Amino acid sequence: MLSKKKKIFILCGMLALLVVTGVLNIVLNGNAISAGSGNNNNLNNESSMSFFDTYRSDRLATRDQTILYLDAIINNSASDADAVEQAKQSKLEITKNMELELVLEGLIKALGFDDVVVTNSTESINVIVKAAALTEEQATQITEIIVTETDRTSFDVRIISVE
Repeated sequence: MLSKKKKIFILCGMLALLVVTGVLNIVLNGNAISAGSGNNNNLNNESSMSFFDTYRSDRLATRDQTILYLDAIINNSASDADAVEQAKQSKLEITKNMELELVLEGLIKALGFDDVVVTNSTESINVIVKAAALTEEQATQITEIIVTETDRTSFDVRIISVE
């Protein structure tokens, strides 16, 4: 039987691997988009579309895998009460983040953007918007939505435009 510390270490290790996988995917997709920037607009649209679609599918797959790990801990009779409680709290946090990101994405799309991805981390909220460039007014509107819907300040919001 694994000790509590070993279980927590294993869970943290799996979560770290999932985060690294997501970051690598974003970096590699970002390089693909940058490489295509010298080509015609048709190729740029395909690259940015694939970025948003790929990001969403990777985010969903990562969360699904994490939830499976957490469910395994919750449903394992060998898990101690603290590990089960931590797994339940982590699962609840993931669910809250999913809901918040969906709401924020919908509100930002309502401003007229073709596509948007929002990520909520402990330090900041990142907004990736499909746009050639953002005006100061658009950036202010996006920041206002984030600040209104969350307990974050405008300093916690990072906005990135992707063509």
